[in-house]
Amino acid sequence: MDEPLVSIITPVFNSEKLLSETIESVLNQTYKNWEHLIVDDGSDDCSWVVIQSYAEKDNRIKAFRLEENCGPGVARNFAIKKAKGKFIAFLDSDDLWVENRLQDHIKFMIDGEYVFSHSSYGYIKEDGSHLNKVYQVRGSEVDYKFLLKRTEISCLTAIYDQERIGKFFMPDLRRKQDYGLWLSILKAGYKSMPYPEVLAYYRQRKGSVTSKKSKLIIQHYEFLHKHQHLNMLQSIKYTINWGLGGIFKYYLQ
Repeated sequence: MDEPLVSIITPVFNSEKLLSETIESVLNQTYKNWEHLIVDDGSDDCSWVVIQSYAEKDNRIKAFRLEENCGPGVARNFAIKKAKGKFIAFLDSDDLWVENRLQDHIKFMIDGEYVFSHSSYGYIKEDGSHLNKVYQVRGSEVDYKFLLKRTEISCLTAIYDQERIGKFFMPDLRRKQDYGLWLSILKAGYKSMPYPEVLAYYRQRKGSVTSKKSKLIIQHYEFLHKHQHLNMLQSIKYTINWGLGGIFKYYLQ
């Protein structure tokens, strides 16, 4: 299989302790035709030093630095604008990919002529040890209405074909930027095809699943009402669906 260029986008903010492991998981990919756009979002630790050290060793790693912390959505959009690949993929600075992540997923998308896709993923603890649980994606395609009910698409597994559908960007929000991007692609009439295999690992850090559930519910309602322009009843309905889906995702699966 010819390997089209894949642009991998990683925003970084104060991730010096975990960043090397994330970058190494990209360097270890069996798929070799990629560029890794890493954007330091105004870190005040040694993240920029780590990024530069890798960029100096491998010219596929592109290092960028924002002067102040603007949030992951702004950092990702900065990289999306510069991305040259046929495919755009996302990997946060504390998550990991398995070695065959790109090889298998890109082949799946090319063979099926899919323009948007996501996969299942596992979980690791903050220290990198594996948790005995997996988020298994459902077996059928995801459309706009389904994603309103359940956040099925994860940032560490999503890939879209910018050569075929153009560049899509994240809304300028501090939270839910990736969710907003997936919804914008689906709202444009595309669907995301699930790849059932576990191709990545989400690092579950302290505070990553906040205990302030009421605040999260309000934020989700406001996101649907203000940014997806749903009416009050629709926003309430989909927020309830989202909440129940979150219980299933984090506690029952």
